[in-house]
Amino acid sequence: MSAEEKAVERKAEILVEVRNLVKYFPVRGGVLKRIQGWVKAVDDVNLTIRAGETLGLVGESGCGKTTIGRTILRLIEPTSGQIIFDGKDLTRMKGQELKEMRRHMQIIFQDPYGSLDPRSQIGTIIGDGLEVHGVKDKEERLARVMEIMEKVGLAEDHLRRYPHEFSGGQRQRIGIARALVLRPKFIVCDEPVSALDVSIQSQVLNLLRSLQREFNLTYLFIAHNMSVVEHISDRVAVMYLGKIVEIAHRGEFYSNPLHPYTQALMAAIPIPDPNIKRERMILQGDVPSPLNPPPGCRFHPRCPYAMDICSQEEPPLVEVSPDHWAACFLVSG
Repeated sequence: MSAEEKAVERKAEILVEVRNLVKYFPVRGGVLKRIQGWVKAVDDVNLTIRAGETLGLVGESGCGKTTIGRTILRLIEPTSGQIIFDGKDLTRMKGQELKEMRRHMQIIFQDPYGSLDPRSQIGTIIGDGLEVHGVKDKEERLARVMEIMEKVGLAEDHLRRYPHEFSGGQRQRIGIARALVLRPKFIVCDEPVSALDVSIQSQVLNLLRSLQREFNLTYLFIAHNMSVVEHISDRVAVMYLGKIVEIAHRGEFYSNPLHPYTQALMAAIPIPDPNIKRERMILQGDVPSPLNPPPGCRFHPRCPYAMDICSQEEPPLVEVSPDHWAACFLVSG
């Protein structure tokens, strides 16, 4: 197969493509609430997610991971850029056209407690999406709700219970069922296990993987736990202060991290053996404010390898080796 044919095949696999995505939030102040500045939550991000894969998105709290996920789904409107889903530009859609597309894109929220309506029964919570998208027959809705509840490990007698009657792990299964009932192609998993006990986390992760195989799902898996991301992801992207700084396949990513920030994240992963010590990379200072990010490379104030050019120019995200991208002058020259 020629290089051109391989490029065409790879392009055909892409389900979600994010092009130059920007999301700024206004900061207002004063008596008239005028705009005083902008929080640059997502700043010129490019991403591709291939059909059937799990792309892990990691980074410190506040780096813009959740904003990317919600903006892709148009739960938050982008400031600029394009979001291409299944060959169609979501940023140009509105009204009924956007509503029809939403059934193919769903989200699993981080908080299994706050994301469920405490006044609604579980059957209603899971089945609401079906009614919104035109399944008016109650018997059909009930049948589809029961089917998906069985898939996620919920029993028939849970149907008429309320969220407060369930544990955290069970509530997250309800959230997964709500996302799956419309049979979407793409799901944003917004830290779906971070609020759960460690013993429950593995059960939910294994459930997500089995559901992915059964329904041919594509995931954007947002997390800050590097071990969880390693367990579930096919490729991994690292985000820092609104920018993507590295993307690679899981094996290459964990065996050969290139960006200093990625290396620092790796060094913080605990080893379950007291006799093995990992060389730590201690980052100095705090994450700069997204209201006023530093010039050049946004990581340079904390980077132990920073050079003069790092504070003057922004490093481009370049392909250092096949399908391994990094935004760092140390590796891109």
